[in-house]
Amino acid sequence: MPAPEGAGAVQHRGVLDREAATEGGSQPEKPAPRRKRRAAKTASRKRSPKTNPDKRSYVCSVRLNDTEKQLLTDAAAAARTSLPAFLARAALAAAREPESAAGSIAGERELISEIFAARRHLGHVGNNLNQLARAVNSGDRPSDAQLDAVLDAVRRATERVQAATDKLLESR
Repeated sequence: MPAPEGAGAVQHRGVLDREAATEGGSQPEKPAPRRKRRAAKTASRKRSPKTNPDKRSYVCSVRLNDTEKQLLTDAAAAARTSLPAFLARAALAAAREPESAAGSIAGERELISEIFAARRHLGHVGNNLNQLARAVNSGDRPSDAQLDAVLDAVRRATERVQAATDKLLESR
């Protein structure tokens, strides 16, 4: 039997030959293997996906130390929510009442500013005390007024640092 022109079905002893009639020519297409269909997933999601307007698409990074992270993680666990969700909800609650949140934050900032100011004051007093010590070591005798002024400044600086420290401990 003569072979038909080009690629195609050629019969050899009654069996169809699916190869090309000529070498190097185009090959007949093989049917794609059938893919197994996946079984439909059971409803394992606990909640429905958020609608587009409600979905949070912005990411804000927050740096915490170990103590702060543990405190927030414990608070999130008590609220039965994740840490990022807790942070978002807490920040939004503070943003809804900016006066009270700003007062709380400003109070902490003022306290930190006072601690730094008291530290600077201690530095100045320490400088005065060093000058008196240098004078005494060189044989000079400072006046009682100078000694009283430096000791009074030391007492005020100590009280200032103590008051700021007490406020800081009360706020925690």
